[in-house]
Amino acid sequence: MTTRHSLPHSQITPERSYLNRRSLMAGMAGAGLMAASGARAQQMPQFDIKGFDTTEEPNSFEEISGYNNFYEFGTGKDDPARYASALTTDPWAVEIDGLVERPGSYGLGDILAKMDIDERVYRFRCVEAWSMVIPWNGFELRQLLELAGVQPSAKYVRFETLFRPEEMRGQRSPILDWPYVEGLRLDEAMHPLTFMATGLYGKELPNQNGAPLRLVVPWKYGFKSIKSVVKITLQEKQPVNTWKATNHREYGFYSNVNPEVSHPRWSQASERRIGAGVFASRIATVKFNGYEEQVGDLYRGMDLSKNY
Repeated sequence: MTTRHSLPHSQITPERSYLNRRSLMAGMAGAGLMAASGARAQQMPQFDIKGFDTTEEPNSFEEISGYNNFYEFGTGKDDPARYASALTTDPWAVEIDGLVERPGSYGLGDILAKMDIDERVYRFRCVEAWSMVIPWNGFELRQLLELAGVQPSAKYVRFETLFRPEEMRGQRSPILDWPYVEGLRLDEAMHPLTFMATGLYGKELPNQNGAPLRLVVPWKYGFKSIKSVVKITLQEKQPVNTWKATNHREYGFYSNVNPEVSHPRWSQASERRIGAGVFASRIATVKFNGYEEQVGDLYRGMDLSKNY
């Protein structure tokens, strides 16, 4: 096993240089991200990445960073924003092992130096039936997996969150079996929509949103998008994700957004958009969170009521 030592990831690209570079590229493409940290976008441009787009208005930075599920810091929606500042995120490394050609500890700075950083405006749908639209920065997961070299026998990808109870106060509680674990089928992981986020609104990812590196799978319920990732394992067998292990009757492995399949305790047919106001009407939930055209073929022939 090799070890790749890293300079701190905060030293890879100065924020001002990054934003200037992205602004130039966005101007050339005719699609700038017209928002800044702490303010709702005044205009949402057409945002097109390899054919995937949304014209929905993004939530504000405050909404995205202030309303979270991150049980490692507590079960309240404001607990992550209150307590996640205790988390040390630099230096950071991701161990990649299992069925890969180049297993080892990859420093985040070294990873970012090799990745194509994109901006993606994705819809986000929580299993609790609330939703947001979030402008992420990051790179496609497949780039990282290709960097490690996926072996032909690999069929699944297992992800693991940092376990550090001295900084993550929620891990001192037995509410879940720590560390948090998630998983994807390999074809899901390699899909161009599947994203590793390192920031939002052109800024570093806030701790409460899963800094410094989190998964984003926009057609699945939000708990699949595991935060603060420190380990990725390629394997033949399907991993047991944390919520399925905790309550398999309510949370399946796939957890694709599906308005036709209710959660045992509530309907998934509609959602509440965060920030829309107390009296706003609920939004009809769309299958695969609106990404059916891009990902529907991954599940052709499957019974999605059984493979929930």
